[in-house]
Amino acid sequence: MNTLRSHGPEEELVARAQKGDLDAYSELVRRYRETIYRTIFRYTKNHSDTDDLAQETFLRAFRGLKHFKRQAGFSTWVFRIAVNQSLNFLKKRKREKQMRPVEERTIGEEAASISSPDSNMGFHELREKLDEAIDSLPLLYRSTFILVVLEGMNHRQAARVLGCSENTVAWRVHKARKMLQAKLGSYLGESRDEL
Repeated sequence: MNTLRSHGPEEELVARAQKGDLDAYSELVRRYRETIYRTIFRYTKNHSDTDDLAQETFLRAFRGLKHFKRQAGFSTWVFRIAVNQSLNFLKKRKREKQMRPVEERTIGEEAASISSPDSNMGFHELREKLDEAIDSLPLLYRSTFILVVLEGMNHRQAARVLGCSENTVAWRVHKARKMLQAKLGSYLGESRDEL
């Protein structure tokens, strides 16, 4: 009998999924679908691209499940796949953007820079500037900042996802905050320490 315990331990679900239990894998996807989606969206800022990347993340995880060694948790492993997918997507998009004709880029960017009256209000403007500043961070710093500050991972979890040391994570978060403070200094005023 192969009944799925919806709140069973992750290790048990992974072991069952590795043996071909699709219900167990579906439960793993259900558990992490929202956080993976939210994390990818922080990179893409586009629901359609996020849907595609989230689907590809879980598809890659499913294909690689037989080779998953369980040295780190499934959640760490699937987050790493999602972050790598997101970074590859951004690199590809950047290359494609650089290859577009200058006229096309200029017209599109000018249209995107026209703001609505509502976006000129304090909070919305600050939020927009913060998003722009985060998007402008180098990818390694952006990834670390997203995982630690925006997704609430501790340094150990983020280090496992990113494949680096906890000290590297701490340094990248520190450096990202400094870069954001420099970019947003005029908007932050007295609240600079809150990033």
